[in-house]
Amino acid sequence: MSSTQCTKKIALVDCNSFYVSCERLFNPKIRKKPVVVLSNNDGCIISRSNEAKALGIKMGEPYFKGKDIIIKNNVQVFSSNYSLYGDISRRVMRTLKRFNSDIEVYSIDEAFLDLSNFTDQEVEKVGKEIRATVLQWTGIPTSIGIAKTKTLSKVANHIAKKTQSGVASLIGIENIDPILEKVEINDVWGVGKQLTKFYQKNGIYNAKQLKNKSNTWIKKSSNVLSSRTAMELRGIPCINLETTTSKRKSCVVSRSFGKRVEKFQELREAVANYCLNASEKIRSESLVAKAITVFVRTSPFQRNFGYYSNSKTLDFPIATNNSIETVKAAMSILDSIFRNGYRYQKAGVMLTGLSNEEGKKNLFSTDKDEKINSLMRSIDNTNYRYGRSTLSLASAGVQKRWNMRRQYSSKIDTADFYCLPTIRA
Repeated sequence: MSSTQCTKKIALVDCNSFYVSCERLFNPKIRKKPVVVLSNNDGCIISRSNEAKALGIKMGEPYFKGKDIIIKNNVQVFSSNYSLYGDISRRVMRTLKRFNSDIEVYSIDEAFLDLSNFTDQEVEKVGKEIRATVLQWTGIPTSIGIAKTKTLSKVANHIAKKTQSGVASLIGIENIDPILEKVEINDVWGVGKQLTKFYQKNGIYNAKQLKNKSNTWIKKSSNVLSSRTAMELRGIPCINLETTTSKRKSCVVSRSFGKRVEKFQELREAVANYCLNASEKIRSESLVAKAITVFVRTSPFQRNFGYYSNSKTLDFPIATNNSIETVKAAMSILDSIFRNGYRYQKAGVMLTGLSNEEGKKNLFSTDKDEKINSLMRSIDNTNYRYGRSTLSLASAGVQKRWNMRRQYSSKIDTADFYCLPTIRA
C-alpha cells in the first residue's frame, strides 16, 4: 500500500441549512426564496437559507425581533417539524454508509466518514461523488471537508461552504498555516466561550496561533482536550471516529406548552402523551426502564402568577417498556405533585435505568405479559405505518389544546402516507 493510502483521511459531511433544505424538498416553490425555520413554540430562528442570511436575519434570534424584516422581504416561515427532519437525516446517513459503513453520526445533519482507503489524489473526487450521490438520492445539498484529522476536517468544511463545488480537501497541502490564520479561535471545533476568552487573554486569536503554541504551555495552562485540539490542528489524529453507538441510559420527553396550562386534566393528557412517546422510543431500541420521573414547572419569568416546580421518581416493580404501565405510574406521580392555582409552562417524563430487554423475563412473567407486549408491537407498527398517534390511549386526550404552537407547520410527515404531498394532473 502506498504512503498516500496510509494517511488518515477524515471527511465531515454537513447538510446545508438542513431544516430549510428539508422543507424545500417538498416545496420546490421556495427553492430560491429566503426561508427560516423556527424552534419549539415558534420561538427562535434555528435555520436560515442563504437568502435569509443575506437579509441580515440572525441565527438564534427571537422570531418577534426579526418579524419586520421577514414580512418586508416576504421570507417564508416554517415551524419546526422534527419527525420530518429525523427521517430525512436517516436517509442521508444510510446513503453515506454506501461509501464506508464505519461512520460517526455527529448530529442530525453532520457525519464523519473515514476515507483513508483512497489515495491523496482521489479523495476530492470521492468527496464530489459523495455530495452528488446524497443530493440525487435524498435531495439534500451538503458541504464536505476532508483532512487528516476531525478538527481539520471541520476547518475544511467551513471552506467548502464558500466554494461552488461544495467540497474542500486539505490533504496534500504541506503548509496550512495561511488557512488556519483565517480561522478565528472561537470557530475552532471544541473551543467554547470560556476557552475562547482564556486563549484571547493569552494572545491566541486564531487556529494558527494555537497550532504553533508549545505543548508545554498548553498542558500547563489548559487541559488535555486543548492539547488534543492543538495536535489535531498539526495534522496528528487524536480524536477517533466513534462508529459504535452506545445504548442510552435514560430517555427524556419534555415540551413547553403552546399556552399556559391550569387544568389538571390537560396536564394529565400532556404527561400521558410524553409517556407514550418515551415508551415507544425505548421499545424501538429494545430497552426497558427501571424507573420513571415526572416533572412540572411554571414560567420563572412570570413571578406575578407565582412560581412552582416539582418532580418525583417512582421505581417500577419490574423493568418495563409497556406504555400502559408507564402512563399509570406517571399519573400516580402527577397526582402527588400537582398544585392548583398555578399556570404551568412545561412538563416532562424521564425513563431511567435503561437496560436491554432481552433476557428480562422473570419468574412472574405470564401469558398476559406476552399479550401486552404483542399489543405494544401492534400499536408501534400501526403508528409507524399510518402516522404517530393513530393508535393511542384514552388518557392522552384528543383535542390537545396544550400542544406546542406550530402556526407555520408545513404539515408534511414522511411517516404518514396521507400527509405526503400529491401531484395533481
